[in-house]
Amino acid sequence: MGLLTIGAFARASRLSPKALRLYDELGLLPPAHVDPVSGYRFYDPAQLERARLVAWLRRLGMPLARIRVVCELEPAAAADEVAAYWTQVEADTATRRHLATFLIDHLSGRGTPMSDAQRTLGIRYAARSDIGLVRESNEDSAYAGARLLAVADGFGAHGGGDLASAAAINALKPLDAEVPPGDLLNALENAAHQTNEALHSIVESDPSLEGMGTTLTAMLWSGSQLALVHIGDSRAYLLRGGELFQITHDHTYVQSLVKEGRISLDEAASHPQRSLLLRALDGGDIDPDLQLRAAQAGDRYLLCSDGLSAVVATEAVHDAMRTTSDPERVVRELIDLANQGGGPDNIACVVADVVEL
Repeated sequence: MGLLTIGAFARASRLSPKALRLYDELGLLPPAHVDPVSGYRFYDPAQLERARLVAWLRRLGMPLARIRVVCELEPAAAADEVAAYWTQVEADTATRRHLATFLIDHLSGRGTPMSDAQRTLGIRYAARSDIGLVRESNEDSAYAGARLLAVADGFGAHGGGDLASAAAINALKPLDAEVPPGDLLNALENAAHQTNEALHSIVESDPSLEGMGTTLTAMLWSGSQLALVHIGDSRAYLLRGGELFQITHDHTYVQSLVKEGRISLDEAASHPQRSLLLRALDGGDIDPDLQLRAAQAGDRYLLCSDGLSAVVATEAVHDAMRTTSDPERVVRELIDLANQGGGPDNIACVVADVVEL
C-alpha cells in the first residue's frame, strides 16, 4: 500500500487533519513525506498504530508532552507510564469528588458534624527552612502546627522577599489555634487575600519594595478533612500506599507550556524561564487554587519550596518520604539532599504524618 493523504490517514486513525498538523508541529507524529511544492502531508500506513495510540491517550485526557514520552517507550514501560498517569487522574478525581460533596452539603444545608471516628485523626509534623549554599539571606518560611502546615517562598529586592513570606505565615497562624468548622477553604482563601492586601500596603508605604511577593502552599485540618490553598511554584505532595503524588500544580510559564504540549517535562526542567511565575501573592489580583481533601491514617504530606523540588529528583524525594519514619528526620534528610545538589536556593520543607490519636 502506498502513502496515504492526510485526509485518508485522518479517517483511518480517527484523528482530525487539524490534530495531525498539530502533532506534526510538536514532533509527535510527523508525516512520512511532505510535498516540497504543495506542502501536502503524506503518511505511511505503518504509522497508524502510533496514531491510534495517540488518539486513545488523548481520550484519556493525557497531555501531549506526556503522550510523546509514552510513544517513545517500550510497550511494558509505556504500560507502566499509563498506569501511573491514571493513578494520578483517580487521585485528582477523588479530590474533586470530596470538594463537590462538601459544596453540595454546604449549599443545601445538609452538612453534618464530624463523627467521633473522624475526630480521632491527628498529625505528627516537622518544619524547617534553610538558607542553602548560595543565597545571602533566607526568603523562605515554613510553619507546622497541630492544625496548620504552610510554606512560603518570598521574592523581591531590599529584603522584600523576607517580608512577603513572613506576612503569609503570620496571616495563617491564627487558624492553627482555632479552626472554623465547615469553613476551612474560606478561612484559607481569606488568609491569602489578607496577605495580598498586606503586601499592597507595604509597597504603598515603601515604593522601593515594588515587585515583592511570595508563593504560598498551606493545609488546614479539622477532623478528617483538610483544606489546601496554593499559589505559585511551591508544592504539596501526598505519600499514600507507598506511592508519591504531587497534588498541586505549578503556576509557572514553563508549566503552562507543558500543559499545552509545547515542551516536555525533561525540557521544562532546564528551561531558562522555569522560575517565571504566572501567579503569586504580590499585591495584585490573585487566583489561588483551593482543594478539600479527606485525610486517612497513614498518609504523609510534604510541603516544600522549589529550593527542594527543583534540585532534588522526585525519585530521591520519594525514597526519603517512604523509608524514613520520623518527620523531623525526613525534613533534615530532604534539606541535606538539596544542599548536596548545590543548594542554589533557599529551602522550606514541612512533613506531616496523619495518625490515629
